[in-house]
Amino acid sequence: MTTGNRGLRTILVGIQFPRVADLSWSLAIACALLALSGQAAAQTTDPLPSPLRVEDVLRLARDRRAEVNAAQAATRAAAQRPAIASSLEDPIIAPAIDHLPFGLGGANVSFTIEQRFPLSGIRTHRRQAAEAGVDRARAETARTTLDVSLEAVSAFFMLYERRQSAAVLDEQLALARQVASAADARYAGGTGPQSDVLRAEVEVARLEGLSRAFRGEIRAAEAMLNASLGRDADAMVPPLIAEPAVRPVPAWPEVKAMLTERPELAAVRASIAGANADVLVMRDMFKPMALVRTGPASTMTDGRGLMLMVGVSLPIWRGRLRAGVAEAEAMRDMARADLEAMQRMVEGQASVALNQVDAAQTRQRALRDDVLPRARNAIDPALAAYAAGRIPLVSVLEAVQALWIAQSDLIYSEATLGLAWARLGRAVGTYEGILP
Repeated sequence: MTTGNRGLRTILVGIQFPRVADLSWSLAIACALLALSGQAAAQTTDPLPSPLRVEDVLRLARDRRAEVNAAQAATRAAAQRPAIASSLEDPIIAPAIDHLPFGLGGANVSFTIEQRFPLSGIRTHRRQAAEAGVDRARAETARTTLDVSLEAVSAFFMLYERRQSAAVLDEQLALARQVASAADARYAGGTGPQSDVLRAEVEVARLEGLSRAFRGEIRAAEAMLNASLGRDADAMVPPLIAEPAVRPVPAWPEVKAMLTERPELAAVRASIAGANADVLVMRDMFKPMALVRTGPASTMTDGRGLMLMVGVSLPIWRGRLRAGVAEAEAMRDMARADLEAMQRMVEGQASVALNQVDAAQTRQRALRDDVLPRARNAIDPALAAYAAGRIPLVSVLEAVQALWIAQSDLIYSEATLGLAWARLGRAVGTYEGILP
């Protein structure tokens, strides 16, 4: 029995149930307690690692998303196609009455088994075409896994940005209240106007409204992360840890060498292999099929015996066969052109993602090392100068808002940097060695 159920049992034992007249009320209380216990147990099932990291999100998205399971099932289905495509045609069993006299004095009967055999390598080539389909299905599974992982990482960094912004907003609200207290003290001492108090209170009210709004945005981001991990939208999300991936940006030759991991390229190469096999299949159509029919037979004159017939098909309609070969060759040329186009597109996506990482990292470093320290250093002198009556309130509010902007920009840049690294991993076809 779980801890929650033991506690429930203790509560139920401690209840002094009344007489039979109040038995229904007691049962209602017990049912309500059982429902609450079941709900609490359901809420504690399927927890996420705490704290939640990017590598946890990648693993959970791969393991839990239904899209990945569907793609894997499609791959398993495609893996059965080679055995189906390369098998012989089903044999035909044909019992027959070859001759039945009107007098019913006897009959010529036979029982034959007929089987067709190709006189070419068409079965091997059909298997190769089907195996190329399996490779395409595997590439589609890899593509789906990369996509759902990117969705989950994007939701992770969106929630990280919202939670960090809410924490910064609380800090800003504390500063605004400090400014409002300074304005109220000056007004009480006759050294400041009432308009400063009102203006400071407006700023406090504005930040309080933003803080309340952020709660809804955080809940929305949590629901998005839960959905991207295949969980209930209202499930609890633990604290997040997103360490900024501030490290040297890889050089373009290194990134270009990793592009062989892209599943889109693997899918097009499989299409080319399948098209080549289809061309060979259509060329095999020019060769005949053999037919063998054999079985026991019985005649009225000679009695029992064996029947054997051997034949071949006549592929005489050459125009249809040549058209089939031409069609297969055109599909092969199309697949080759698709590969060239896909390679250019993949290289372009990787180059864009690489430069976005460089830009995001440069911006994050500037905000962290230069802008934010300067904004923090301006707060205390501004408050002291305002308390002394040397500067107006608007100067203090501008310093506070500048700090808020710098803090918000830094949080956004950290989330953007993490997402840029994730997009680079998607562009090269693997997150290993890209994300921390």
